[in-house]
Amino acid sequence: MKVSMFITCMSDAMFPRVGEAMACLLARYGVKLDFPDVQTCCGQPAYNSGYWKEAREAARRILDAFEDSDFVVAPSGSCTGMLHHYDKLFQHEPEQRERIRELKEKSYEFTQFLVQVMGITSLGASFPHKVTYHPSCHGTRILGIKDEPLLLLGQVERLELIPLPFAEDCCGFGGTFAVKMADISGAMVTEKVDHVLETEAEVLVGLDMACLMNISGNLHYRGKPVRVMHLAELLYEGVKGA
Repeated sequence: MKVSMFITCMSDAMFPRVGEAMACLLARYGVKLDFPDVQTCCGQPAYNSGYWKEAREAARRILDAFEDSDFVVAPSGSCTGMLHHYDKLFQHEPEQRERIRELKEKSYEFTQFLVQVMGITSLGASFPHKVTYHPSCHGTRILGIKDEPLLLLGQVERLELIPLPFAEDCCGFGGTFAVKMADISGAMVTEKVDHVLETEAEVLVGLDMACLMNISGNLHYRGKPVRVMHLAELLYEGVKGA
């Protein structure tokens, strides 16, 4: 079984520890991740900004990179969700249809792969902290991720999971949206952080580093000592400390 890591731009450039945590956790179950080094951006920023020609160029690299993989796993619901837009992106290239279908069917966000493919809900982790969980928009709405991260968090010993009020409200990042409409984005993330602070949680966890970076920035700006982590990081730290 050839399982390939789709690292995504954000994790690769700014949060490599997330990919490392994901690789180490899967290695505990005999999965040695392949890493095609020709992979690049999935094309989402260009696609969302209307630059479809440029998005297609990036998407072709992704299609080539993972063509021989049995499974593709990414620490991001957003970038994995972008693969589901390739049908529309290549609507005038029907010769790409089968490659796109195969890539979609074998690609999973990290928690989906653990729960749905490997059947794992407990990694034997222990994490003695109050934690709240932010479900990012694309993972929730495009991929339908809902139960998987909660099942994994529910099996972590000594972890107290506190529900986040209005959890499914957007954090305001939205990629280029945060740049083009900074005032609206800033108001949205401030509201999100207000709800995080309501929980009195020590740790905020999520599945997309772009969203977590946005929330973490607002917390830092306001001087609030809430730790922000990707779920793979939390699980790996919990396994090491168990």
